Amino acid sequence: MQLYNKLSAEERRELIRESGKERLTISFYQYTHLGNPELFRNHLFIAFDQLEVLGRIYVAHEGINAQLSIPADRFEEFKEFLDGIHFLKNVRLNIAREQDDESFLKLKVKVRPKIVADGLDDSTFDVTNKGKHVDAMEFNNLIDDPDTILVDMRNHYETEIGHFKNAWTPDVDTFRESLPIIEKEIEEHKSRKKLVMYCTGGIRCEKASAYYKHRGFENVYQLEGGIIEYHRQVTEKGLENKFRGKNFVFDHRLSERIGDEVIANCHQCGAPCDTHTNCENDACHLLFIQCEECKKQYDSCCSNECQDIIKLPAEEQKRLRAGYYNSNNIFKKGRSEKLKFKKH
Repeated sequence: MQLYNKLSAEERRELIRESGKERLTISFYQYTHLGNPELFRNHLFIAFDQLEVLGRIYVAHEGINAQLSIPADRFEEFKEFLDGIHFLKNVRLNIAREQDDESFLKLKVKVRPKIVADGLDDSTFDVTNKGKHVDAMEFNNLIDDPDTILVDMRNHYETEIGHFKNAWTPDVDTFRESLPIIEKEIEEHKSRKKLVMYCTGGIRCEKASAYYKHRGFENVYQLEGGIIEYHRQVTEKGLENKFRGKNFVFDHRLSERIGDEVIANCHQCGAPCDTHTNCENDACHLLFIQCEECKKQYDSCCSNECQDIIKLPAEEQKRLRAGYYNSNNIFKKGRSEKLKFKKH
């Protein structure tokens, strides 16, 4: 019985192109109580593999967090499978507005301690006592209210390319890091102000809203479905779009356009730009913003040093990135002294 992906990304890309099928990029999450995450993980992998699902799915005792793609002609079959799982029946599916058939190239279903790393002890508070969910129209009204504190619950590399007007965007690397920083900054407003939060698809706000209510915040709100659902609603209902720039997404697309403005800049030359890339050097993979001219000049690398490394023989590159210390420096999110025009 196959329980793990056996094809490389390139092999899967070729199969996707040969099939000629349009694929949908989808995300969803659900908090619940899973007694045996490993058993559920295996059940999901077998079913998703048969449905031609590709993506990254995390399973934990507290629930499921999924970002994936599926052939459009198998969507109803996929939805029927989810509805057959009692805690996923009619779960909200955030369907990307900008589609890319190659948004995911492998199926990975992993058991994790938590579906989002938050550093919280869930036994110390009621995680079901969440903030009030609001739709796009209510959200627009709330953020126009002078008694509202609007907080972006995402990380610095996400908010740099796009965020809501007048939002506070804490300069943090992780969700875990943001929770105490936000609480300390707005503690004096616990009873007077409305705390309104948003994130990519809603999952971070789901936990944060319950935590802040536990910490004494009286008026807590969260954007239902996050930026992804907001974009769908303002488009379909003709509402004012108060989001500036792009929404960072966690697949090969890296972002999708929400607002017309370009609010970021190339980290290498400073030109207006909001396109992320991962450094081509496999020993680096630094996530940073790079314009097309710098992409050509640096061969998709973050620096001349990395540019020199990718020209070395493959075996030499492999040797240079070996070792515990080097592996810890891979996949950094835009924090590097090499980036002359990085804002933070």
